[in-house]
Amino acid sequence: MSIEENISELKRRLPEDINLIAVSKTKSADMIKEAYNTGIRDFGENKVQELTDKIDKLPDDINWHFIGHLQTNKVKYIVGKVSLIHSLDSVKLLKEIEKQYKKENLTADVLLEINIGKEESKSGIFAEDLDDIISECEMCEHVKVRGLMAIIPKGDENSCRNYFRQMKSIWDTLNNKSYNNVSMEYLSMGMTTDYELAIEEGSNMIRIGTGIFGLR
Repeated sequence: MSIEENISELKRRLPEDINLIAVSKTKSADMIKEAYNTGIRDFGENKVQELTDKIDKLPDDINWHFIGHLQTNKVKYIVGKVSLIHSLDSVKLLKEIEKQYKKENLTADVLLEINIGKEESKSGIFAEDLDDIISECEMCEHVKVRGLMAIIPKGDENSCRNYFRQMKSIWDTLNNKSYNNVSMEYLSMGMTTDYELAIEEGSNMIRIGTGIFGLR
């Protein structure tokens, strides 16, 4: 199916309150324009150089999401260019985001990335370390936490549901507390192969690449 047909089918399946991020990493500007022309405005990239190259070639009203592991030395290149950083995964990175956004007197909207499966191959905060980074976030003036993000381990339906439920439980717990600079608006989990399960278990933001653009 074409990009337009894929998006049409996806939208038909999605509840209205779901935030859809089209994962456009490795995809050409022309392919992104195809998705844009169907009404998609939120696109996710995971490499800073690729992101900044595409910004110059594509419409100004795109909301760019940085969804990959963000190195501290690359933060300065995305200040003012992304609507949401999905991958805040350390106090070190938090402090660099605060520093670079302070220089421009801007505020970074971020999601805390949770390594819910404790996989060595993935970045993210362990759930038991959340309180420490939230305490640091509360002291920031140029960073606002807008929710949580996770990439769960691959597995069968029961395994996926288990991890999604763990994430929803953490999100609910934080949502019932009052913090400075921290709110739980978004629970970003679910990709092409598991987004329907993620939504059933409470996700309100999904990241779809292959399901929109096809295989790489």
